[in-house]
Amino acid sequence: MKASEMRTLSVEELNKKLDDLKSELFNLRFQHAINQLDNPMKIVEVKKDIARVKTTLRELELKADA
Repeated sequence: MKASEMRTLSVEELNKKLDDLKSELFNLRFQHAINQLDNPMKIVEVKKDIARVKTTLRELELKADA
């Protein structure tokens, strides 16, 4: 998901997305540990998505304070 798409979401939707991404990352790490992960680059993609969501949440937080 692109950052521009994330900026259109509400704070509640972003928090839900963050929870989903964290659970997906956990599952991917578990699969990687037992050698069942087909595409290890998926872990990197999910980590970057988590960072994008957190950045967008922080932007919204700073905008609300201003």
